[in-house]
Amino acid sequence: MAGFIKQESIDEVSNKTDIVSVIGEYVQLTQKGNDWWGCCPFHHEKTPSFSVSSDKKFYYCFGCHAKGTVFKFIQEMENCSFSEAVESLAKKSGVQVEYTSTGREEYRKDPSIQLKAEYTDLYTRVANSFHYMLMETEAGKFALEYITARGLTKETLEKFKLGYSPADRTWLKKFLKGKNYSDEFLANSGLFSKRYPDISFFNDRLMFPIFNKNGEVVAMGGRFLRGDPSKSPKYLNSSDLIQYKKGSTLYAFNFAKQAIHENHKVIFCEGYMDCIAYHQCGLTYAVAPLGTALTEEQISLVKNYVRDGCVMLSFDSDGAGLAATKRAIIMCRQHDLTVKVIKLSGGKDPAEIMINYGPEVLTNEVNSAILDNDFLLSVLTATYGKDSPDAKLKAAMEFFTYIDALQTDIQKNACLEQFCRTYEVSLDAIRNDYLNRSQIEQKMKKTLPSDQNVKEEKIKVTAESAAVLSVIDDDISFFKKLRNEITVDDLSDSLAKKIFIILEECSRNDNFSVSSILNHCENPELQNLIIKSLQTDSANKEQSVNESIKLLKRNVLKKQNDELQVQICRLERSQLPEDKAQLMELISRRMEISSRLEDLKKRD
Repeated sequence: MAGFIKQESIDEVSNKTDIVSVIGEYVQLTQKGNDWWGCCPFHHEKTPSFSVSSDKKFYYCFGCHAKGTVFKFIQEMENCSFSEAVESLAKKSGVQVEYTSTGREEYRKDPSIQLKAEYTDLYTRVANSFHYMLMETEAGKFALEYITARGLTKETLEKFKLGYSPADRTWLKKFLKGKNYSDEFLANSGLFSKRYPDISFFNDRLMFPIFNKNGEVVAMGGRFLRGDPSKSPKYLNSSDLIQYKKGSTLYAFNFAKQAIHENHKVIFCEGYMDCIAYHQCGLTYAVAPLGTALTEEQISLVKNYVRDGCVMLSFDSDGAGLAATKRAIIMCRQHDLTVKVIKLSGGKDPAEIMINYGPEVLTNEVNSAILDNDFLLSVLTATYGKDSPDAKLKAAMEFFTYIDALQTDIQKNACLEQFCRTYEVSLDAIRNDYLNRSQIEQKMKKTLPSDQNVKEEKIKVTAESAAVLSVIDDDISFFKKLRNEITVDDLSDSLAKKIFIILEECSRNDNFSVSSILNHCENPELQNLIIKSLQTDSANKEQSVNESIKLLKRNVLKKQNDELQVQICRLERSQLPEDKAQLMELISRRMEISSRLEDLKKRD
């Protein structure tokens, strides 16, 4: 009911809220006279110019002139609306918020407000049910054994409310129908297949509830545990929902925000397990993006908490993780944030270090994090070397992107000087190339393709994988056309299966775009392969896709035909009556497949 709170409720919350205590949770305040003083959370400063008046219930910064009531402060710090700020402070002060009749009228006109609350309640109920399945049932025992073997304690499982989604894909629908939820409401919940509304989106998976910043369950992530890993993505995540936007949500931020404020630092890590491992080891200022690359909105969530501290990056050490680290460094520096990179020994992830070496070792690794400029220079020297003129130029051009993201001339000059020391070049030369980088980039592009061709490792592309690649486009209709005709089980080639699973996951997450598809590719070589397939100029994309689907259908039918022939040969040698009946059925099916193959041949 945002925006229609009674003035009496607002006044009561204001009267019962101690502005000094609230702001003191975010800013270290010292009393001087009747007022309290600290460094402003809204701009950089070393000498306190931010004052808070307990009597006037008002704050003011003499540096940047930020000012307002306790509600305005919470709005700015938590990036929320006025009514959300009132409601948040009302919970702390024990005030029951009341809404105006006008508010109730507008509330009825805007069903999204009610739906957000209802779907949040639904996800909370489902999370509790899955948690019970994990902790208390025989069906979830194997998942509980798996996750405890990964080193998570019962207290951690309770805190993060980890769960298990039953293998029976119809169980959840039956359970929720028994709680009087309507088919239409459940169909739009994101918990069920869009094509088959009785089938659960998550099944036989370890479940990670996703909380909003207020600690309410708004979405889910599920980890694959058993079966054929080539037939299912390792993680399935909720797509954007009315109550959840993954690009503006951080996993575990509800648990971490107080620690982020107190420590003036935040760890951005790879995923659920890494984040939970950090928390269990006492490093409770860790958060994780949710199945996407780090976004501007996610950085904004923590920016005010770490303005005078630093962002620490803990992504995987593989190609995709390195690319994510580089991108995050640039984005954070553009927000004028100090950045460090955590380099875990031996390429291990936080959960491995936690279980094999203990919390102290993980804490030491975090404390040994290096500044981003040192990290980037070490990566550049490992990638290009530093002896040849070409190596120095390529390293410089990549380093210039980082220089561009820095916010002051002093920072830029210091980092350029560091590059000069590392690569043994003159400061005048590097400054000159930095100023003329656009012209240098144009010259380098002319030779870049041939250089890439020499260095790229080839992936073996079969006709089957090429056919699946052909449907990749920002337009999802091509993949839907393929999916209507072919399943992942129909494919024989492992690369084709991998690509199909990536496309299926992007489709399920309602984020089917080239950039999303590339983000789901862990292998840089596969990313390059997809990019090359998109660069292939086809005069008629639809015709090309139709030909690819026809080829795949032909392969599937041939495979089925061969399998039937083997079974027919076996049954032809049998004298049993029941085998004779089955033989006639198989012959009939084979005749049908042969007819379909002939139809495809006629269309060629």
